[in-house]
Amino acid sequence: MPPPLSLQTPIEDLHQYGLPRFGQILSHKLATELARQSIKRDRPATVEDLLHYLPMRYEDRSRPSQIRDLTDGAQASLELIVKIAGAFQVKNKRAPGRSSLYIFEITATDPDRTGRPIVVWWFVSGTHAKDIIDYYNKRFVRGARFITFGRWDWDKRRATFSLKLHKPADELELLPAAMTTETGDEEGEESEANELDSVDHADPTLNVIHSGRRVPVYRKLGEFSSKRLREIIHGVLSLLPDDAITETLPLELLKRRKLIARPQALREIHFPPEEISLALYDQARSPAHLRLIFEDFFWIALGISLKRGRRVEEVKGTKIKLDHATKLRIGSVLPFKLTDAQRRVVRDIFKDLKSDAPMNRLLQGDVGSGKTIVALIAMLATMENGYQTALMAPTEILAEQHARNIKRLLAKSPYRVELLTGSLRAAEKRKLQVALAAGEIDAVIGTHALIQDAVTFKNLGLAVIDEQHRFGVMQRAELRSRGLNPDVLVMTATPIPRSLTMTIYGDLDVSVIDEMPPGRTPIQTRVCGEEARQEVKQLIAREVAAGRQVYVVYPLVEESEKMDLKDATQRYEYLRTRVFPKLSVGLVHGKMKTVEKEEVMRRFVAGEIQILVSTTVIEVGVDVPNASVMIVEHAERFGLSQLHQLRGRVGRGAKESYCVLLTSDKQTAVAVERLGIMAQTNDGFVIAEKDLELRGPGELLGTRQSGLPEFRVANIVRDQQFLEGARKEAEFYLAKGAKSVETAKMIERVRSDARFGLAAVG
Repeated sequence: MPPPLSLQTPIEDLHQYGLPRFGQILSHKLATELARQSIKRDRPATVEDLLHYLPMRYEDRSRPSQIRDLTDGAQASLELIVKIAGAFQVKNKRAPGRSSLYIFEITATDPDRTGRPIVVWWFVSGTHAKDIIDYYNKRFVRGARFITFGRWDWDKRRATFSLKLHKPADELELLPAAMTTETGDEEGEESEANELDSVDHADPTLNVIHSGRRVPVYRKLGEFSSKRLREIIHGVLSLLPDDAITETLPLELLKRRKLIARPQALREIHFPPEEISLALYDQARSPAHLRLIFEDFFWIALGISLKRGRRVEEVKGTKIKLDHATKLRIGSVLPFKLTDAQRRVVRDIFKDLKSDAPMNRLLQGDVGSGKTIVALIAMLATMENGYQTALMAPTEILAEQHARNIKRLLAKSPYRVELLTGSLRAAEKRKLQVALAAGEIDAVIGTHALIQDAVTFKNLGLAVIDEQHRFGVMQRAELRSRGLNPDVLVMTATPIPRSLTMTIYGDLDVSVIDEMPPGRTPIQTRVCGEEARQEVKQLIAREVAAGRQVYVVYPLVEESEKMDLKDATQRYEYLRTRVFPKLSVGLVHGKMKTVEKEEVMRRFVAGEIQILVSTTVIEVGVDVPNASVMIVEHAERFGLSQLHQLRGRVGRGAKESYCVLLTSDKQTAVAVERLGIMAQTNDGFVIAEKDLELRGPGELLGTRQSGLPEFRVANIVRDQQFLEGARKEAEFYLAKGAKSVETAKMIERVRSDARFGLAAVG
């Protein structure tokens, strides 16, 4: 006998519990697909993971409609009786001359014959099409009863309603009287046809899973259709007693927040009760949703508060003193006067540097707000006290630019600044690695090369991480581990909405540079189609004639056969030879060698190249004040934050600048909205909020390794209003500390759960 079924039962063991038609191979397949849906895990997928695979929507099949109730375009569930069924061959327009294409069609009426017979049909194709049709013919005999759900359209030719099924295995259910006891092969390999009766009909209770009730509709999971998942989850819930679903939240919290118990929530989120409005389910506002959303936010908030508390208790290995003379020496290298916002942030950083606890500060600032000079001030303060510093950037172009600018600013200082990237020759790398280990290099700027095993520091006191969302949590922690528990300053030019800051960076102190340097003129942004191309060429010619420079950005490096997009290499040749033959046109993209990229960028910075054709490698950090025009081809292909970053490459001087977003005729509604937002505002934080709404947090910040917590039910965009309440509850329980046995158990739960990743950095 297997142990009692619980939330911790591995999916691969489900075949032991008598679930209908659930063999060992099916268990393994489902476990594999569930694992693929989640972050990389170091444990098998469990029943708890399965129950958190939530429906994407719900259908009310509790009250079947009648034929007389149908209207054109209506979504309805009907119980029907077969009058005639059969298949006929049609021309395969999708693959002419290849495989046979058939339509299987059922003419049926409802039990009370409330209207003229209606038609249900679907396509059948493939090498086994005839076998599948034979199977259907045996099942849909005259008098067979079935339930189907979908959109009913008025067929003028037949003068009746018809329903096209896209996935008959999901959208049609034969009722028991019409079914046999055949169950397919032992391994559960199901064809499109035999999935129609995939329920084990020896158990009559399972016959009401798909009809006569509100039913969940799931996204297909590998080979598992929505219908199959509904059967499996229903079976698991029927075998899982309430006491096996451990309550995770304090009872007093449930009462205070009017939340239902966890067992009830996990059952009702899959199979809604009749008394709760289905509209609440579709809006993720049912009692089941609200309970699980709050739970998601509560545990994340508790984990973040623990991280912050642990960081405060840490002691760093550096002693930073900042007297008047030190501040004067730092000020002597600054090329300009700081803005009020920059001075405010510098005060925050100086306070952190002098503290006994290590700094862990996030510095946010819009494109061109002057974050790098603030970071340099922090580096100088650390170097003045005899410690090494490191600045890690996500791309070699950005690292090279940082190194070039910092070397120029510190040219007259005693500090040695070096660049360490992956493309350096092995001998150069070894030479720099030896110098770093010996403490001969004061400031090193680099990419991921800084966290290679061969890199060691003598006394790293400050790590600066630029465009931090492009690095994973472990990469940031790796850099920090190479120092004396050093201060860490992470920077981003991607404005992050407050809701995300609270969750992803809740353990960091946040500083914002919300003021642009003086003399900046707002950038004029226009969205144009192909008809405006001549006007755009005139703008480029006019600006270049006035001594300015231009960026032209494309989404691809080389031509793609699959996409009708203009590529950077071909358009570079076209612009250089056909459109602007008398001007200096350059090309830079990520596939070029570092030496080649550096030379092109050097020439552009020096003004030798007037028009720079590029891919998005220039998205972050490239600073050429003389550039006044940014042309983005196929702008509908870019995200809002990416477009904002590209626009930020111009407008860095006092002269008026322009951003032209060129689009194709093929645009989605989201793309139109996105481009409209770009034309309306230059405010990076407004754009970030809109980007969060349109794309969601995962896409906004890149990959899951960026530090975004894994929410099972909560959605950071949709559910922001619940985040603050969960945070307050977490702080309430942590304030009790060791005095409360309940709090101690919750803290232990968070610390033992890998999902909450209590790492020291980010």
